[in-house]
Amino acid sequence: MEKLKLPEKSKTYIQNELKRYETRESALIPALFEAQKVFGLISPEVVDVLAMEMDIPPSRVNEVAQFYTMFNKTPVGKYHIQICTNISCAMVGARETAEMFCKKIGVGFDEVTADGRFTVSKVECLGSCGTAPMAQVNDDYHENLTEDGVVKLLEKLK
Repeated sequence: MEKLKLPEKSKTYIQNELKRYETRESALIPALFEAQKVFGLISPEVVDVLAMEMDIPPSRVNEVAQFYTMFNKTPVGKYHIQICTNISCAMVGARETAEMFCKKIGVGFDEVTADGRFTVSKVECLGSCGTAPMAQVNDDYHENLTEDGVVKLLEKLK
């Protein structure tokens, strides 16, 4: 099996982030985002690559990656639909909205559709309580979702 390698552009980005902070660990979150952008998820192999690049113990990289829900630990579809199901959102139907996405796509939570296009995940607060129920699809927010809104969003993504 070929060893994972960060592209030079990513290495440069991470080295620049390391220079911005007083401690190397402070650059972990931007480095993890960069690695996820490149590899699609944060696997044990990706943790090792980052640890080596940043000169930080793999255990430290891993604990940050495992703590935050925004880092994918398993593969996700091309469109990662993340729905906040915390209490504020749940009170206005976010859990039902999440189930609606799964039903219309035909997958369970955190599964990838057979065509590799979709994954639906329940996540912690996305900071949009006042516009719930909402979904984050990759980096884009879709707020005040109704059943009609879910249908229109999925049609747009297909």
